[in-house]
Amino acid sequence: MKAATDAATPADTPSLPAAARVFGRIGILSFGGPAAQIALMHREIVDERRWLSERQYLDALAFCMLLPGPEAMQLATYSGWRLHGTAGGLVAGLLFVLPGAAVVLALAVLYAALGEVPLVAALFLGVKAAVSVVVIEALIRVARRALAEPFHWLIAALSFILIFFFAVPFPLIVALAGLAGLLRGGAAPAVHQTTRAEAAAPKAGLAGTLRTVAIWLAVWWLPLIAVGILGADTILPTIGLFFSKLAIVTFGGAYAVLAYMAQDVVGHYGWLGAGEMMDGLGLAETTPGPLILVTEFVGFLAGWHAGGIGLGLAAAAVTLWATFAPCFLWIFAGAPYVERIAAAPRLRGALSAITAAVVGVILNLAVWFGLHVFFTEVAVARYGPLVLQEPELASLDPRVVVIAVLAAFLLIGRHWGVARVLALSAALGAASMLT
Repeated sequence: MKAATDAATPADTPSLPAAARVFGRIGILSFGGPAAQIALMHREIVDERRWLSERQYLDALAFCMLLPGPEAMQLATYSGWRLHGTAGGLVAGLLFVLPGAAVVLALAVLYAALGEVPLVAALFLGVKAAVSVVVIEALIRVARRALAEPFHWLIAALSFILIFFFAVPFPLIVALAGLAGLLRGGAAPAVHQTTRAEAAAPKAGLAGTLRTVAIWLAVWWLPLIAVGILGADTILPTIGLFFSKLAIVTFGGAYAVLAYMAQDVVGHYGWLGAGEMMDGLGLAETTPGPLILVTEFVGFLAGWHAGGIGLGLAAAAVTLWATFAPCFLWIFAGAPYVERIAAAPRLRGALSAITAAVVGVILNLAVWFGLHVFFTEVAVARYGPLVLQEPELASLDPRVVVIAVLAAFLLIGRHWGVARVLALSAALGAASMLT
């Protein structure tokens, strides 16, 4: 009798150049923060190409949500690792980050030299409108697969309520969901025929894991130590140490990182003003790549204020290294254990519950993103422990509504590709603000 198969059994492994082309495309089109980026990756590597199965993708997503740092970048790195080991992980992770990093750096230089860049805001108004539709479409698709039973629906709903209405820290939500899933347990995974992609997946061992940790700790810290020695009389060592600490202690995604970072870079170090910090966040939200690329903007402006363009560029490079090098450490050391964890029923139950919680968190991000895209003014009101996002109804931007409706029609009704819809939406957004 033929073995039961996963509903989305992976296809055969693509070549590394073929995978690089797709991850490069994802990096260029990854607008809209982690919710949109996770959705775009799901569409590209699960729905369209079947390089990972649905189960593999969701287990990896749950694992990445447990790690410090940008979960979408780490998910891309894991996906590349799953296909081509360390080389694939490096290619996927770097291609996810570098296009956005180049754009953010260019905009940071323009910002420092000229001030705000209104044309960029005009160009990306339409992009954000289209991204809001992409997120909703993907949220529905992922929820259908991740919320397999009432328990998962309950976890997702509670997670959304806790994070959106009560601002409960994301790590606590993940811990509670994982504990609930662990206590409840889960069904053993379905047995399916092993594809070449699965057979080629790297295997873990204690000695190999320790070697990986040692190598990537050296990759992370040796350049920063060199910067500390060669640039001892500059701001660079402080920047390297600060953003390395940020990479370790901040869980819960980009918005948790931003809250911690803004307090220190504005209040403690005085590297930026509050207005500059908000402008950096605005630029990062309208460019491809992980939202945490706002750290590059912060690092560049800190260096610019301290010593001009040369120090600004060096500070941006140090910031990027300290922010993203640890991500490769976490993934390359932990990824070989993801499927082993998922194969144990109780641990699988914990991962399934965390994945359900992630659905609630993505819904939170989708609602938060939508409110700030469709309305130009959104106030935050607190009523005891309750936190409410209250949009000013009069600030509803009709241009965004029109572009979003058109994007929904083209994406869902006409099945246009994401790149085509984003390009058209960007053109419409720019035209609407420049006329």
